[in-house]
Amino acid sequence: MKILKDIIYGVDLDSIKGDTNLTITSIEFDSREVKEGSLFVAIKGEKVDGHSFIDKAVENGATAVIYNDYNFNNEKVTFIKTPNTRKSLSIVSSNFYENPSKKIKLVGITGTNGKTTVATILFDLFNKTGIKSGLISTINIKYAGIDIENHHTTPDSKKINEILYKMYENGIEFCFMEVSSHGIDQDRINGLKFYCGVFTNITRDHLDYHKSFASYRDVKKKFFDGLTSDSFAIINADDKNSKFMVQNCASKIKTFGIKNLADNNAKILEIDFSGMLLKINSKEFWTPLIGKFNVSNLLAVFSVANIAGIKAIEILRILSQTKGINGRFEILKTPNNAFVIVDYAHTPNSLENVIDTISEIRTKNELFITIIGCGGDRDLGKRSKMGEIVINGCDKVIFTSDNPRYEKPEKIIDDMLSGINPKNTKKVLKIINRREAIKRGCSQLNSGDILLVVGKGHETYQEIKGEKIPFNDIKIVRESFS
Repeated sequence: MKILKDIIYGVDLDSIKGDTNLTITSIEFDSREVKEGSLFVAIKGEKVDGHSFIDKAVENGATAVIYNDYNFNNEKVTFIKTPNTRKSLSIVSSNFYENPSKKIKLVGITGTNGKTTVATILFDLFNKTGIKSGLISTINIKYAGIDIENHHTTPDSKKINEILYKMYENGIEFCFMEVSSHGIDQDRINGLKFYCGVFTNITRDHLDYHKSFASYRDVKKKFFDGLTSDSFAIINADDKNSKFMVQNCASKIKTFGIKNLADNNAKILEIDFSGMLLKINSKEFWTPLIGKFNVSNLLAVFSVANIAGIKAIEILRILSQTKGINGRFEILKTPNNAFVIVDYAHTPNSLENVIDTISEIRTKNELFITIIGCGGDRDLGKRSKMGEIVINGCDKVIFTSDNPRYEKPEKIIDDMLSGINPKNTKKVLKIINRREAIKRGCSQLNSGDILLVVGKGHETYQEIKGEKIPFNDIKIVRESFS
């Protein structure tokens, strides 16, 4: 419990009507969660406006309300007007939970691809060196033996601060958190103190939300604009937008790269489906991970561990034992010695990276099939690009349903096919039912052949007309060979 006047310290205030010496028992932005003594913050979302639920929040016991636009007439409740309730939520949450990001070293990883892999490997590496660490990723939240399923890449600001507070209570020293463009744009990370920010790369994504690549890029830059002079910014020197990201950035800048000169460089010496022999700076080591994109991910991990004071030899020793993330270039060898690769790639760039990696390893004497779809109610412009990439890189393509949401899968597939040269239509098969598509793809494999099942990766559901139906690509693949 905290006093209201202490909780609202730092909030941009327009006006206050009422007592600020109240004892606040919780911060809530969902009126259904409000209880006696709560501070309710009215957030205007994409579909629902929290201001419509202020009366309900007061009825449920809220003694104070932060709002932007509301006509109130209840003198028993303290009303605090602010120009931006999202920013206010992040500030009051930090204050309520005693600013936990200032007590542990918070590392934020942002970029289009690689966030989950980098964050998860960092979490594993630091814990294996004896540094107690936590993880906030697309897949889960982990610390001190606790493992919670996550539903947003970057949780809301109240949840973040609550988690960081619990991590601090459990003696966590470092926390590795994925930072999404939505999380930045919606002020979910506002007011957090970062020890380090990592930029993996940026390519086309989320244009249904950001409307343009420039807007998407600029939102990512805001994260680095907010870093302080006692923090680090670690950027991918191979990405042409990396220098833009750290323009006017106050933090110390470190770089990593494969193609371009950087503080930490890597080279692929050998590669096959069992892993890669790499050289990072002057030291060679073997990793079970595969692909140039994973070399960049490992360099990002190495760079963070290096600035944290972990010796290079120790970093590489642990990385040599690090296995891949579920649904990220996950390889299953079939009983007849074919290969099935399940990957989360759902942008043109990530799809191209995966196909290029497979093409680099394969002999061209085997069959290479890809099963792919695109998400509904998302960026329409990338569909034809992904169709073109996959048809040009594979021997056969099965177009199927992904997460159609409220769109018809047939329409999504037609959008993907619009990017295909008519001469390649013989390579195309359409099977709307994803389970049937995977089973068909598996049935066509002989020894040495390769099947790529792409788009959903670790996900355990299909989202269809507002319902999440249990579905797991890896499970279906295994069933196909049982």
